[in-house]
Amino acid sequence: MKQIDLRSDTVTRPSAAMRDAMMKAAVGDDVYGEDPTVNELEALAAKLLGTRDAIFCTSGTQSNLLALLTHCERGDEYIVGQRAHTYRYEGGGAAVLGSIQPQPLDFEEDGTLNLETVSKFIKPDDFHFARTKLLCLENTHAGKVLPLEYLKKASAFARNNKLMLHLDGARVFNAAVKLKIDVKEITQYFDTISCCLSKGLGAPVGSVLCGSKDQIKKARRWRKVLGGGMRQAGILAAAGIYALSNNLLRLETDHVNALALAEGLNEIDKIHIDIETVQTNIIFADIKADMDPLCDFLASKGIIIDKSNELRLVTHLDISSKDIDYTIQAFKAF
Repeated sequence: MKQIDLRSDTVTRPSAAMRDAMMKAAVGDDVYGEDPTVNELEALAAKLLGTRDAIFCTSGTQSNLLALLTHCERGDEYIVGQRAHTYRYEGGGAAVLGSIQPQPLDFEEDGTLNLETVSKFIKPDDFHFARTKLLCLENTHAGKVLPLEYLKKASAFARNNKLMLHLDGARVFNAAVKLKIDVKEITQYFDTISCCLSKGLGAPVGSVLCGSKDQIKKARRWRKVLGGGMRQAGILAAAGIYALSNNLLRLETDHVNALALAEGLNEIDKIHIDIETVQTNIIFADIKADMDPLCDFLASKGIIIDKSNELRLVTHLDISSKDIDYTIQAFKAF
């Protein structure tokens, strides 16, 4: 029985072509800057996202932390969404390892942070307060795409308030594909961008942090401090190159599948999904059912979902349209 894993787009497995690219990768010692495949990946990522430089990182958690350590010193502060990955799901790394204070704020329904509210939480230049240095946004957030006009305003807001602007763009290519634009139209507004290779793009591991030459130079030092200085990492970087070269436009398929799944599940009386919120590959649903027996029933059918209080489903490159139809019927059978 095929497993249909809808927990996350991190569960994908590298294709035969990606594995072949990894096997054939030229390698060297990346700590010395001598791994040609890592260098190629970093140059490709910087070109695609419109920055001067990039650094290959082990994970999105590491690349976001490097950005925070690059922009902020000990005793500084960053403003971030209450449910943002950089605040809620990364172990408190900024505070634990960087002595950087988070100032979390509630997201708006569309995934933005209200800039008027943000302005009220920028600390005065006074030794009683942490120094507010950075504003962090997330795109996509809960599968929602931030409007381009908002990004333009956020960039101007950050400049006017002497803040740096970081994008947790783990799924930024999903946002670009949804808007049918070049990803640089999104990333142009940010000082640094973290982009995940191991989510919808299908690589087995890794993220890239993109920014200026000086920012990435500083990030490279912090990566070493964090134990992220890899050696013959070209084997992993080759997967990232393959992902960026072959798996960008196909993200549209994941979006189509997510919408089809949401519409099918919405036909069930005990499930409600706001279809307007299904913009990319992530679905959140209100469900009137005990999750434990539901998860067990679906598992018996080869379908894996998270055992949590909310129903969150994520489509990805290992999920086909036939899998979507099969999953809808399984939910209906339960």
